[in-house]
Amino acid sequence: MKKGFMESYTKSVGGKLGRWVTLAIWIAVVVLLNALFPQANTQENNLAANLKNQQPSVEAQKLAEKEFPSGTGKPALLTWYRSTGISDDDLKSIQGFAEKITSKPLPYQIDAAPFHRLPLPALKQQVSSDGTTLIYPILFEKKASTEQLNKSFDALNKLTSSEFDKNPLKTSLSAKNNLLVRVTGPVGIEVDATALFSQGDLKLLFATVLLVLVFLLAIYRSPILALVPLIAVGFAYGVINPLLGAAGKAGLVTFDSQGLSIMTVLLFGAGTDYCLFLIARFRSVLQEEDSKMAALKKALGSSSGAIAMSGLTVVFSLLALLLVHYGSIQRFAIPFSLSILIMMIASLTLVPALLGIFGRISFFPFIPRTDEMIKERAIRKGKPVPAKKEKHRIGSALGQFIVRHPKTIAVVTTVVLGIFAFSASKITYTFDTLSSFPKDMPSREGFQLISKHFTPGQLAPVQVIIDTEGKEVKVGDDLKALSFVSKVSDPQQGKNNQNLLSYEVELDENPYSNQAMDHIPVIKKAVKASLKDTGLSKNHVWVAGQTATQYDTRETTDRDALIVIPVIIAMIAVLLFLYLRSIVAMVYLMATVLLSFFSALGLGWLVLHYMFDVNAIQGFIPLYSFVFIVALGEDYNIFMVSSIWKKARKQPLPAAVKDGVAETGSVITSAGLILAGTFAVLATLPIQILVQFGTITALGVLLDTFIVRPFLVPALTVWIGKYVFWPARGSNEAVKYDV
Repeated sequence: MKKGFMESYTKSVGGKLGRWVTLAIWIAVVVLLNALFPQANTQENNLAANLKNQQPSVEAQKLAEKEFPSGTGKPALLTWYRSTGISDDDLKSIQGFAEKITSKPLPYQIDAAPFHRLPLPALKQQVSSDGTTLIYPILFEKKASTEQLNKSFDALNKLTSSEFDKNPLKTSLSAKNNLLVRVTGPVGIEVDATALFSQGDLKLLFATVLLVLVFLLAIYRSPILALVPLIAVGFAYGVINPLLGAAGKAGLVTFDSQGLSIMTVLLFGAGTDYCLFLIARFRSVLQEEDSKMAALKKALGSSSGAIAMSGLTVVFSLLALLLVHYGSIQRFAIPFSLSILIMMIASLTLVPALLGIFGRISFFPFIPRTDEMIKERAIRKGKPVPAKKEKHRIGSALGQFIVRHPKTIAVVTTVVLGIFAFSASKITYTFDTLSSFPKDMPSREGFQLISKHFTPGQLAPVQVIIDTEGKEVKVGDDLKALSFVSKVSDPQQGKNNQNLLSYEVELDENPYSNQAMDHIPVIKKAVKASLKDTGLSKNHVWVAGQTATQYDTRETTDRDALIVIPVIIAMIAVLLFLYLRSIVAMVYLMATVLLSFFSALGLGWLVLHYMFDVNAIQGFIPLYSFVFIVALGEDYNIFMVSSIWKKARKQPLPAAVKDGVAETGSVITSAGLILAGTFAVLATLPIQILVQFGTITALGVLLDTFIVRPFLVPALTVWIGKYVFWPARGSNEAVKYDV
């Protein structure tokens, strides 16, 4: 950066007038935006579609809604259970309940099974073979929101409380000889999932703020300085929240509670990191400069480029998620990239303004002073001048060790990371929504009851629709012949097109499992073969239901990973090349971060599987984690390598590496601990997908912080030698611009 620009920039954001103007602008923007626009959480949409309309399961579902409307509501399966067997009195009570719920439906209820009209012997036929369990289905409006369904559940709770001596919804599953009921099925799962996220939001925010504050106090031991990054993050959040709310209200962007939860963690973790990059440099320069303005100018000059580059790397990586077809992941793109962009701007404007306002007092009681200031202070107090402390002692020793043994360090760290990465090949993935719930969630308990006492496929049958073209078919018999099918319903004729027939197919296993999903193409193939044998020419087959939806989900996310991962790699590589002007450095820096990602995935699996008894991780996790580990991990490489590049102009490369490691080591370690800690907070939530994502991402950040950045990258830099600057000729010519 040119000297004149740096002076103007520093004066604008940190000068006597500029710092107050900058602070006033931020305050005004936050107040204005929050006064004019709604908050983001009022505009979240937890029912947004995850699959595009062209997906086979979506097309099948639309056809089912059009031709077979009686089953187009969202089902809730009330699973009644008594461990010693459901008695006749229980059945009569359930019939009384059914009569009440039919005569006075719950809010947004469209249908319910008429159990009250069945003779008792007929109703007994609906009970499980062991006599303990009965399923009572209720259909709710397809478009009913989770908030509306919660009102239905409240009404249901009041009804069961009044109809039974002891509310069966509140009775524990472990209670012996007590009648209980659990709501499962799509409606129960949806309500429970939303409840989990809503419970976690406030807890997540407080836990993240507390963790960041504790880390900052432990690292800098200054209450004022600990508040500076939190103030900056708070202002950034105050801008992001209403902007997202306005965009959501205008229909420009869609986001859900899960995305907002992770955005909070990202904002505090990455935002604090960017602040620390500047704060650490400012403290270092204050030990050399009497003037806080001169110190701020130098600090901004040496760190602003790295902060901007790091922020843009993450922003562009997150924007690549717009290429994703799966809605839940695509909805991350705008909130996450906007949060990083705003936080980056805050780090380059608001944080310098705050540092300009507080100056050296920011670091109270451990105020950084120049040698002359320390001497004058000692004389004024009549005390001896304290001995000068050696700077970056541990970092210098580490840098010296790396310079002396680059090959050994590079090989050993690569082998260690490679072992972890190999473990990633052993991971088992799942798309089972219920497996991400706590074991005591009502919908999961209800499913377990159905699985144990009925066919698990009854929870979510597969709907097979065919076009008979007016001919007789034997599809039902062919479906029954499949080894994994436990029951096939009689065909139902289409409402508008009577050539269409629908079959309800119950599988003999968990309809949310990988095995069940693998059956979807087998079912399609078997039905098409059956139609072909009948002599039909079109072989039109549609498969709907939760299992078909999850099959399409798996196919879509696999496709997304194949598209997005190379795009992110390419974008970060281009940004690295433009910043460092070195193809060699770009290649090995990208290679180290990719190795770090696969290592984190493998290590995360070992931790989750062997320490937390997780048998499979959610199928979305690799793509989730990739974006954050690769983009945020490259941040640390950029910050350290930019320091090495600057020093390499004036000294040999080994010396530049040694000093670069020493200078950036403590701040990157601090930043890494804070970032890993914020992601680890996700592991405290009762939502397995966030526990798994938080664990793997936190481990990835720690691997970057303690292995890749301090050992592998500098060792490779020394080992490769002058060629790291290629196509430049050497260290003195490698970087002729300010980084």
